[in-house]
Formats: sequence, structure tokens, C-alpha cells
Amino acid sequence: MLLAIDVGNTEVTLGLFDGRRLARSFRLSSETRRTADELTLYLTQVFPELAMRGEHAGVIASVVPTATPSYMEAARRLCGRDPLEVSSLIPSGVEIDYRDPQSTGADRIANAAAALRLYGAPVIVVDFGTATTFDVIVKDRRYIGGVIAPGVITGADHLIRRAARLSAFELRAPEHVVGRSTEESLQSGVYYGAVGQVDAIVRRIAAEERIRPMVVATGGLASMIAVHSETIEKVDPDLTLHGLRIIYELNHPDGPEKTQAAAPKPSPRRDPKRGAKSKRNRK
Repeated sequence: MLLAIDVGNTEVTLGLFDGRRLARSFRLSSETRRTADELTLYLTQVFPELAMRGEHAGVIASVVPTATPSYMEAARRLCGRDPLEVSSLIPSGVEIDYRDPQSTGADRIANAAAALRLYGAPVIVVDFGTATTFDVIVKDRRYIGGVIAPGVITGADHLIRRAARLSAFELRAPEHVVGRSTEESLQSGVYYGAVGQVDAIVRRIAAEERIRPMVVATGGLASMIAVHSETIEKVDPDLTLHGLRIIYELNHPDGPEKTQAAAPKPSPRRDPKRGAKSKRNRK
């Protein structure tokens, strides 16, 4: 089985693949620092299959350098070999056309790999996380860059901290754009501000690059924002995990079983939307 780990600034997304099927996924906060011992115990509780005999492998994308070693070590203990760490230095199926390819986030590479394989090019991936990122993949398998904007929750939290008379509120799609209370006004501004941001940026990218892209959204708020977006066509909450799987398969075409058999034993010092949403047809 393949353990896929996406370490973000706010959340860590975990997935366990049985072949190409995502058997189960789980999210936990990345704001709490955890040791490799804690993570090993946690992962075996979430995915008891990893504690059973069998051939396992791991793949990790991390944008939190301080957390990466603990997750790498936990995956190493559970899988019996070093996990694959995603970066611009390994094959991903996508040509990174950034000015500085090594500065491309591992999660963005995974998203690009999955979007290209599953939806084709041209495609724009909108990922709602700590930041809202837009990644653009065009024909010839080229990842040409994108946009990084403050995340929806990140921006709302900063607004609350900076404004003395504003308090925390539940983020949801309001019934009306015009709020009749402070809470409703905040809900409207944050929600429809995010919807408008997505649609405006996607349209500007499409016009600038002269493309008619498929627009795929992922991340925790993707389904909520997509309801009123005019440009998001598909919601794929597991896009990043599938990207990790795809990149692993490119680097280990024989799969976890034969990779495990060929791998050296660990050092003695180491402890052994939901569905798609379509709004228009592309040409």
C-alpha cells in the first residue's frame, strides 16, 4: 500500500492507496509539533493496515521544512524504507517552467501532476488553503506558474485581529449579499470576496495566456466557494493526494511491492465536490 502525506501550513492531509484507489484519507492540524514517535503511533491508529505485514511505500509533499523530518522518519519506520519526497528535482510528469523551479511548492507540483493526468491541459488548479493558489498548466505539459493570494480563512483572521470592534464569525455562504448585521456583512464580504477573486483571476489568466482552461478546485473550502463561482468547473478534494500517487508511480513504475524488494534495509540506528461539478463544455 502507498502512504501519501501532504504537509501544509495549516493542515496535514493523509491518504492510503490500495493500488490506484484511495482507500481512506484523514486530515489533522499541522500547527501542533509532533515527534516521529508520536506520528508513527498516530499513523498506525489512523491506518492500521500499515502495522500489518505487507509491502508498503511512502510519498511526501511538504511546505513546512521544520515538520518534514518527523514525517519522513515516521513514514520510514512504517514502510521500511525512505519515502519519496516530492520536489522539482524528481520526475513529476510536468515540465516546471518557473524562473526558479526549486522554489515551486511540492503541493503545487502534486496538484499540477494530478490535474494534467486527470483533466488534461490547459487547466488551472485553484487550491484553497492557508494561501489560495492558482496553478496554470498548458499544452506540452508545461507548468508556467500561477498566483498566490492570501487564503480565505487567513485573510478573515487577520481582519478580525486588526479591527477592534469585529469578532469571530462562522464562514458560510450568506443568503443575501447585503448583510443586515455585522456578522452577515462579514460573511458576505469574505465569502463573495473569495468567489469574486477566483473568477476575476481565472478570467485574467485565460485572457493573458489565450487559453480556455478547465478550472479545478481543491482544498477545504473548494466545495463552498464553487457553489457561486462562475469559473470553477470541477471540485476534486483529493487532487493533491492523487498527484502524490501519480508522482510516486512515475518514479517507481513497478509499484511498492517490487520497490520494497529492491530497497536496502533500513539502518540499524533507525527504528524498524466529492463529485465533479460541470458548468460548460470546453472546445
